[in-house]
Amino acid sequence: MIRMTDLLDMLVECGAVKFGDFTLTSGKKSSYYVDIKLASTRPEILREIASRMSKMVEGDMIAGMELGAVPLAVAVALETNKPYVILRKGERTHGTGKRIEGVLPEGARVTVVEDVVTSGGSSVKSISILREAGARVDQLIVVVDRGEGGREAIEPMGVRFRPLVDASALLSRKS
Repeated sequence: MIRMTDLLDMLVECGAVKFGDFTLTSGKKSSYYVDIKLASTRPEILREIASRMSKMVEGDMIAGMELGAVPLAVAVALETNKPYVILRKGERTHGTGKRIEGVLPEGARVTVVEDVVTSGGSSVKSISILREAGARVDQLIVVVDRGEGGREAIEPMGVRFRPLVDASALLSRKS
């Protein structure tokens, strides 16, 4: 069994924690960036993340927003044998025009997975898209919580916020 410190080490050692000047999705400036996409392209790290998340999943399905959460949603779905849906960031004007890819039954209880949460804006958007489509969302599992307001944005929606790793623990491991 891999200990929590091992997951932290895996994220640092694969280069998922970067230092410099970054602009985050939220528009906020940061001196560090957590690139879970880099970690999720490594099978051993993706497997560990999926294993941890799968033990926390409740409900009927998994959902993740493109791009960063897609490998997480797929891996957790394989681990739990639960179906998943992919959420598009924006309206689609070609093809089928769907905002949700996959089958989302009315009233399905969905666990949302995320790579990194900062302000919670993307997570709030995911939860809203799913609820507008008739899903019940009461849990979000995130690999890394940057501790910058995400929990405070998400929990008032009646959604439990469940991080695997806090950024403070991750930053304390930097080499």
